[in-house]
Amino acid sequence: MADEANRTAFLEIQGRMIETTGKLKQVQNQMRSKEAEKKRAFLTMEELKQVPDDTNVYKSIGRMFVLETKATLMNEQEKKFKDGEATITTLQSSKEYLEKQKTEVESNLRELLQQDPGLARQIMSMNVV
Repeated sequence: MADEANRTAFLEIQGRMIETTGKLKQVQNQMRSKEAEKKRAFLTMEELKQVPDDTNVYKSIGRMFVLETKATLMNEQEKKFKDGEATITTLQSSKEYLEKQKTEVESNLRELLQQDPGLARQIMSMNVV
């Protein structure tokens, strides 16, 4: 009976581990994407700073270019940069939370396997397909 309870506990922990790892990878991908977006906005602002204020500047919208003022484009890029920073901060705290959860799940799994060496042997002998 205890063997079956341990097996059920193992499957639950395994499911939580898979779920947490998936969420962690998703957050890391979102962070990479926002970092690239933030960098693009920063580089665009740096290039726009070098352009005289009375120069015609164009904003890309799909396959079309629209005439904009330099100030408008600078404001848009600054907003993208600040939004990127805020989002990255939020994602960083989510990432830290998920890493703590993952560590907790790993510790639960280790504890379960130490309690039931028979279960550990069964898991090690399983064929991975």
